[in-house]
Amino acid sequence: MTPHIRAERDQIAETVLMPGDPLRAKWAAETFLDAPELVNDVRGMLGFTGTWRGNRVTIHGSGMGMPSLSIYANELITQYGARTLIRIGSAGAMQNHVAIRDVILAQTASSISTPSAGIFREVTFAPCADFGLLSAAHRAATGRECTVHVGGIYSSDVFYDERPDLTEMMTRHGILAVEMEAAELYNLAARHGCRALAVLTISDHLLTHEALPAADRQSSFGDMVEIALEAAFA
Repeated sequence: MTPHIRAERDQIAETVLMPGDPLRAKWAAETFLDAPELVNDVRGMLGFTGTWRGNRVTIHGSGMGMPSLSIYANELITQYGARTLIRIGSAGAMQNHVAIRDVILAQTASSISTPSAGIFREVTFAPCADFGLLSAAHRAATGRECTVHVGGIYSSDVFYDERPDLTEMMTRHGILAVEMEAAELYNLAARHGCRALAVLTISDHLLTHEALPAADRQSSFGDMVEIALEAAFA
């Protein structure tokens, strides 16, 4: 057990899907896993372990933002032996050709700062996805009804941003979408020799100001979860 995860060592699988919202973890586990078991509920951060096509999988919430994800990912990797970690979550589109409900496979994740910034010091480290996971996810996405994009995203420190110039700069440099966790997940995976990927569903659009209604979000996230699971066990 750790300060934030009460599971026993053997209750966490080597493959972990990490949505930000603990209730989304519950929904995904109950929807996609066979015999999901609640293995963590410390501070309301829910984690479940079950099987998918005979493979053990844990779906564990990360909370919002890179500091929160860093706590859970660190403990899952160093204390529980997680080796494949896939973020599944929502993102805001930053390009006109990216639409609501589209899926993003994050090849790279830019940021202003991450919890790892103190370790890197003067180095501008370039966090990126595991290529095997990325290519497997792209294969898994082929033929689905959803539109899939592969490219760079931006992991922000803040949700209520007041930097329109930053949005413009990211858009101008081809960044597909913004979210708040992937860059640190990629940093930690690189540090500990793990595989990581972020599979994201577009829930709102920074340019058109469209937004996916709250009632439609869970039903629209199914493709994202299935792509992540298929990529993990390709």
